[in-house]
Amino acid sequence: MNLETRAPGTETLSVLETAALLRELTAGLIAVTDFDEALTRLVRIACGAVAGVTWCGFTALRAGEPAGVAASDPALAGLDDDLTHGPDSPAMSAIHRRELILAEDLERESRWPAWAQRARDLGVRGVISAPVDVDEQVIGAINLYASASATLTTRHQLTAMLLAEHAGLLLAAVRDRERRAAQAYEVDVAQLADGVVGQAIGVIMTQRGCPAPEALQVLRSAALSLHIPVREVAERLVVTVSRPREN
Repeated sequence: MNLETRAPGTETLSVLETAALLRELTAGLIAVTDFDEALTRLVRIACGAVAGVTWCGFTALRAGEPAGVAASDPALAGLDDDLTHGPDSPAMSAIHRRELILAEDLERESRWPAWAQRARDLGVRGVISAPVDVDEQVIGAINLYASASATLTTRHQLTAMLLAEHAGLLLAAVRDRERRAAQAYEVDVAQLADGVVGQAIGVIMTQRGCPAPEALQVLRSAALSLHIPVREVAERLVVTVSRPREN
């Protein structure tokens, strides 16, 4: 990733600032299983954690097609949406060029004319867009917006790069958890459709007064404890409750 430079400066991120930013970002996304929710949390955390940034957005593409957009302020969501501006935006430039894009002063910006005019109308005066690699299917860009010209410094560029790298890792983990949850759901549906497992779940629901997912989890826990398949546990339970009671 290339860094677009401005006037020479010595601004850097301190170790404590870096650690705090990464810790907050990790804590906010570590247990999330929904990609859209992860994007929403990401932009809110970034907006609140980076001094001098007024708004934050994220543009995501899945296999070249729109995959999601998030904005810390809903009024600016259109600036991150590639369906609105197509390739003519800082985010899409960052994604296509695979490098950080900086526009310090939108009043003097000649790139992305329609997008820049819309941004100025919304009060945006500067923007940094950094590409984010999530996985083989999803890529994107994190966008940092300033409400005053010439306030996005070298420090903000470094922060954007840091955010992009760490966000990519966290979002990849979210995507993996999302896939695992979908696979688990498919397994649940298949097991519920199994006659004897369904019967056993019905028995447990009646006995415990619990919903089907909880009953299925009871079966799974029993199978794990006994080191036997779920279906065998279900068969044993059904046979047990089917036996006539002795007087």
